[in-house]
Amino acid sequence: MDIESIRNGKLKALAGTNLEDEDLAGVNLAGVNLAGAKLVGTNFKGANLERAYLEGANLMGANLSGADLRANLWGANLMQANLVQTDLRGASLRGANLMGANPHQANFAGASLCGANLMSVNLQGVDLRQADLRGANLSNTNLKGADLRTANLQGALLTEANLEEADLRGANLAGATLIRANLLCAELEGANLNGADLTDACVVGTSFTKEGK
Repeated sequence: MDIESIRNGKLKALAGTNLEDEDLAGVNLAGVNLAGAKLVGTNFKGANLERAYLEGANLMGANLSGADLRANLWGANLMQANLVQTDLRGASLRGANLMGANPHQANFAGASLCGANLMSVNLQGVDLRQADLRGANLSNTNLKGADLRTANLQGALLTEANLEEADLRGANLAGATLIRANLLCAELEGANLNGADLTDACVVGTSFTKEGK
């Protein structure tokens, strides 16, 4: 594979390509087809991957910090990936695996995370506004202070999740599993909790209705 051609933006069809551990920091890969590509440990720091097609790609341990990852990542493996300050607004992450990833200060606003595996991921303070998290696995996930306003968490698994001070106003939690979840001082005004399982959940200081209502 001609790495220089990739760096120069001359190659747009890279499906199934093996680019493990390559240095592609800052490269413009907007719209490139990387479906099923082997990208384990690849350095994409600050790269432009907007509209890139990464369905089924293996990005385990990849460095995507500061990258524009508003891309198609259906079923992608992002285990242990560096997602610090990564732009994932509106990205399609349906069925993706993010276990062990570091999404500190990443932006998932409007992203599709249906059925994604986010178990035990540290999402403290992360922007998940209007994100689609239906059926996602968020067990033991740290969502302290996360912005989940109007997010769709229908049927999501939030067992023992830390939602302390999380903003869940207008969120859809219908049928969600919140067993032993920490909702200390969380904001849930206007949230849909129909059928949600709050067994042994901590709701001390949790706000379910607007002040004065």
